[in-house]
Amino acid sequence: MSETVIIDGRAAAEEVREAVRDDVPAFVARHGRPPGLVGVQVGDDPASEIYQRRKAEAAEAAGIASRRIVLPADTTQQQLDALIDELNDDDAVDGVLVQLPVPDQLSEPAIAGRIHPDKDVDGFSAGNLGRLVRGEPGSVPCTPRGVMHLLDRAEVPLEGANVVVVGRSLIVGKPLALLLTARSATVTVAHSRTRDLPGLCRGADVLVAAVGRPEMVRGEWIKRGAAVIDVGINRTDAGLVGDVAGDEAQGVAGWLTPVPGGVGPMTIAFLLANTLEAASRRLVS
Repeated sequence: MSETVIIDGRAAAEEVREAVRDDVPAFVARHGRPPGLVGVQVGDDPASEIYQRRKAEAAEAAGIASRRIVLPADTTQQQLDALIDELNDDDAVDGVLVQLPVPDQLSEPAIAGRIHPDKDVDGFSAGNLGRLVRGEPGSVPCTPRGVMHLLDRAEVPLEGANVVVVGRSLIVGKPLALLLTARSATVTVAHSRTRDLPGLCRGADVLVAAVGRPEMVRGEWIKRGAAVIDVGINRTDAGLVGDVAGDEAQGVAGWLTPVPGGVGPMTIAFLLANTLEAASRRLVS
């Protein structure tokens, strides 16, 4: 049985955070203020509260000015739009993110479209996704950007590689496919209706699981020596597990991201990087 290299997302994320922390003082010296990030939460969902608090704490630790706004659960689309417009017009705010999910009366596409692309540090707006398609500078969604960083840090060959991304969301699957294609990989985006999904996965040099189903990808689906990136974080009675059966992947995969401690920490790290970069682009344009 060959040895699997475990890709340490916590260490990689700390490196990214440290790089942002090191670069913020130069930004402050040049512009007279730190980059500004505002997180908006609608309602009191406990998971959203935890995520927003973690993002705010990470931003403050990196020297980014962070502000949280919590709105009532019955906030209307018109009220949220007015707040987003106010933040778009605030020169001290460089990044705006609205914590998802939002209550049913609110539209996620409308929210993504309302945030100015230059302040959309989540990278979910049509403007930023369009920039990604065209290969132009803009905010890249944080989790796909983190996946690319982990692959590069582990020196996984991408040029000419056969890559299968299981999951077609706008948050991970679709933007990640674009990033991988830009690196000259041959990318197949698979999903729940893909015929012979196990067989397709077995042909992948790089296999990315981003479907939100606990341990759906089994060890027998994995090509020996492949890089396996597990984006899933699922709460089960046995604790947190990924979309890949990690124990089965050990010894088969050449590289493997663990859950927890793999892709997860990269998301907030690149939110910080996106905020600093968005601020820099705004103030030199």
